[in-house]
Amino acid sequence: MAAVTTTTVLVAAGAALATLVLVSLVLLVRSRRSSRGGEEQLVELVSEMNARMESMVRELSDSLERAQEEGRRNRYLTELAGSIDLDEVLSRTLEAAGALPGVDAGLVSISTDDDKPIVATLGLSTEEAHRQVITGPPDGHEARAISLVYQYPPGADAGTDLVHSGLAVPVPGETGPIGFLSVYSRSPEHRYAEDEIRELEELSQRAGPAIENARSFREAKQLADLDALTGLHNRRYFHETLAREVARAHRYGRSLALIVFDLDDFKAINDRIGHLAGDAVLAETAERVKDVVRSADVACRVGGDEFSVILPESTTGDADQLYHRLLGAVSSRPVGQAGRLSISAGMAELREDDNPTAFFERADEALYRAKERGKGQVVSHEAPLEPAEPPDEEETPVTNAR
Repeated sequence: MAAVTTTTVLVAAGAALATLVLVSLVLLVRSRRSSRGGEEQLVELVSEMNARMESMVRELSDSLERAQEEGRRNRYLTELAGSIDLDEVLSRTLEAAGALPGVDAGLVSISTDDDKPIVATLGLSTEEAHRQVITGPPDGHEARAISLVYQYPPGADAGTDLVHSGLAVPVPGETGPIGFLSVYSRSPEHRYAEDEIRELEELSQRAGPAIENARSFREAKQLADLDALTGLHNRRYFHETLAREVARAHRYGRSLALIVFDLDDFKAINDRIGHLAGDAVLAETAERVKDVVRSADVACRVGGDEFSVILPESTTGDADQLYHRLLGAVSSRPVGQAGRLSISAGMAELREDDNPTAFFERADEALYRAKERGKGQVVSHEAPLEPAEPPDEEETPVTNAR
């Protein structure tokens, strides 16, 4: 479509220029047959034609630029329908918005079930992006578009490139708006006009279904990555993430730690209180695990009562601290019908020759060593094997063996 538009503009401009050249030649021939006054008239006509030709060249240039921008927008929007990756869909939407006239930056904010919007930006710093996120009209009512004008103290924009105006329109979903698409200008004089509002609305209308489909796909994939009983990541997700983090740590020379732990004597607890009550114990344990892991850590249920936490940018020292937080969370108060519990754990830090399987096996081997020592302990794979000591029957032993 853009190629056809561009070709049409070129053909029309070429025809007009050819017409002007032909008229010029005719006038030139006539001038040689006329008086001196006719020559002066010819000069005026040629000057007028030159002015017209310059105007036509400018119009041609503007038309070509508009056609190219329209072609870019159409290309981005056509590519939207071919992807279900939310990050890619949002990126394409912002690229199309960035091709609109007067746009220096863009932001799209999509709502989620956990009240944390998914935000993608183009041409905005992290600090600017935090200030620009729009969750709805100022008065809480639905609005066709939200116009924004930013005012700064005198001299605040000296030597800087601040956002001076913006425009936000809702992103439509099947049952209502699912977020906002916003564009911004760094020009102090620019204000978004009615035709620019219509263009942004059209873009949002076309992008909305693709964004909603990609968001639904991401949410479904996230559900598929979760363990149904505990809400932690499942075994498949654990091994996929471990492989990815091991590769990243090797590539960039980063540290990576892993801790594997389980509930002590859980089989006997299951036999005593029954499997349904045992499942409730596992679910409550998982909630306590979620409360103490860091946001960057990846907590998973890898099978039965066995759990694991991947700790990016961490050492066994960080894993040891996490173990004691986990132990405190689990043993500080009774867990369902099981009463007070303890956990045993093994931990390892990534080596240069580790692959994901070897890394996990080292941490898992350390867990078995902790069990052999009397449970309620954490053992690092790098620690030397020491003779097991029987636990005190009156209290749960906690040993930091590294």
